[in-house]
Order: sequence, then C-alpha cells, then structure tokens
Amino acid sequence: MPKQFSLARHSIILAPMLAILSGCNMVVMSPSGDIATQQRDLIVISTILMLLIIVPVIFLTLFFAWRYRQSNTAAKYDPEWHHSTGLEVIIWSAPLAIIVALGAITWVSTHKLDPYRPLDRIDAARPVSEETKPITVEVVALDWKWLFFYPDYGIATVNEMAAPVDVPINFKLTASSVMNSFYVPALAGMIYTMPGMETKLHAVINKAGEYEGLSSNYSGDGFSHMRFKFHGVDQAGFDAWVAQVKQNGTALNRDAYLKLEKPSVKEPVRYYASVDDGLYDAVLNMCVREGQMCMKDMMHIDMMGGAGKESQENRAKLQHDNRHAADEAPAATFPETGNPARSEEPAEGVEDRQEEPAATDHDAHQAH
Repeated sequence: MPKQFSLARHSIILAPMLAILSGCNMVVMSPSGDIATQQRDLIVISTILMLLIIVPVIFLTLFFAWRYRQSNTAAKYDPEWHHSTGLEVIIWSAPLAIIVALGAITWVSTHKLDPYRPLDRIDAARPVSEETKPITVEVVALDWKWLFFYPDYGIATVNEMAAPVDVPINFKLTASSVMNSFYVPALAGMIYTMPGMETKLHAVINKAGEYEGLSSNYSGDGFSHMRFKFHGVDQAGFDAWVAQVKQNGTALNRDAYLKLEKPSVKEPVRYYASVDDGLYDAVLNMCVREGQMCMKDMMHIDMMGGAGKESQENRAKLQHDNRHAADEAPAATFPETGNPARSEEPAEGVEDRQEEPAATDHDAHQAH
C-alpha cells in the first residue's frame, strides 16, 4: 500500500511537468536542413564540453559536504593544509583545455557557418557539385508580413514560400520600414533584415515537409502574427507550386506593392503571377514611389563629393522616412486631452487663458 501511494504521489508531481513539456517545440534540436543541423551539433558539442567541468564540480561539492560533515569523525582533519601542486594543475589544466577546445570550435564554426558563405555541401555525405544550380529567393520584411520574390520564375508570394529538397537556396533579404529578423528554425539560423540594406543567407532543406517561419525581432503591433509557411518539396512538387502561383496569382506592380506595403495584421497568403522588373531593387533602394531618388544614386553622389548647391533640388526625392505620414498608424496614440497630436486647439475642458504679462524683477523679488 505505501508503494502504491508513493507511485501516485510521483505521478501527481510529474503530470504538470509533462503537460508543460508537451507544448515544447524541439525543432531547433531536430532540424531538417544541413545548416541548422550543423548549428544543432555545435550546441550539443559545446554543452558536452562545458558539462565535463560542471558535472564533476557539482559532484565533488556534494561529496565534500557529505564526506567532511561534522558527524563524520573518521574524516582526516588537517587545519594546516593550504597548497597542493598536483591539485592546482588539475584544477587549472582541465578548464584551460576545454576553453582551448571551445575556442577552436568557435573559430572554425564562425567561418564555416557564415550566412554569407555559399554552401559547399548538401549534407554531410554530399558536396555541392558544379552542376547544382541554386534557387534565388529575395525576401522583403513588411509590416507585418513577408514578401518573397522568385526572380528566376518571375513570381512573388506573401506569407508562403517553397523550395525543392536538396537544392541550395540563396536568400537576399531587406526590409521596408523597420528592422526584422528572418527565421526558419528547421532550415538555418536567423538573419536580420534592415531597410536600405541587403543581408544574405545560404541554406538547404533536406527533408520534405511544411515548416514554420517567423520574425524573431520585435517590430511593432502585428509582430506576433508575422509568420509564414515554408514548404520543402521535391522538384516535381516545386514545379507544381510555381504553376499554381502563376495560375492563381495577380500582377505585382509598383502601385500594388505600395498598397501591400501599408501595415496590416494577419495578412492571408497571396500569389503574384508576374512582377515588375526591378521591383526588389527599388524596394532595397527605397525608391518604389515615382520621382524618388534611389539610395544607390544618393550614395554615388556622395562618393563623387556631393552635388553642391544643386542638391537642394533633390530634397523632395530624398524623403524616405515619411512614407506613411499621411496614414494613421494602427497603434497611434493621442494626448490625454482628447485632441489630436500637435493640435493648436485648447484642450477640452480647459479655459483658453489670456497670456499674463511677464513679471518684472521687482515682482519676482517680492515673490521671493
């Protein structure tokens, strides 16, 4: 009977813990892409190396506390002991060796897993051959959705992307307004996206399936819903997906992009069967709107020493940060008075007092 009671008690204790762990997503430790797999291995190796010191230290701490407890009169007591060369060598050499090993692994992995470095292998057993043609995907982080361009196929999608299995993917990434972070845990590590700048990521998916993609950098009101589906399919499945996009999609020109660029939450999946030439470059250089100077042209002028007095004519073309000034932001706040921001009207319920004459020095002295 006591044994049954003990089992029931342990079950009651373990049940909440198992319920909590059941909601954990272990995709980081069980990835489907070679880059993510190498990153997982790096985590495992680093953890094991650190545990080589942590576990013995914890064990010896508990052992010494038990071995030299006050009630154990058999333990040798030597109050004059203060140094042991052999013990010092063990204490310092083991951590030093582990630090050297971690440093070497970090150095190699930092260069090997550089997101800008083109892939040299499909997986641990297959190198990338000269005949392998990678697929290019241009990514734009919008508020709050993801836009994917496929320049080799002339299509674009919103909140959904696909790639063939065992084919290298060359990502080019930018953002429309604020910094975000592109992250598909099953594919590779996260990479930041910033307006006016382009980052790169090279990855490959090795297993067919549907994977979760998300933004891992807080970017405002709709951040928690800024997610997309990544489909890893075989070549035939990818060709069918491209055909589906072309069949069901619409045209993505500059006007359609400017409408899509406006902030929205829980944006549905959208397909675009055609894309204006140079649209991604225009997004990257922040010159989608008609009459706006591109960032690359501005940098060229700066490189040549500036435009002199004539540069005042470019002022209207260089206004990039007020693209949504005329639109009310979804999370806009107003003063407590109830009036719109920067309103010249007096606050509601507050009398419009006449400006009092400035106090003279004599009045100020009397008040003091």
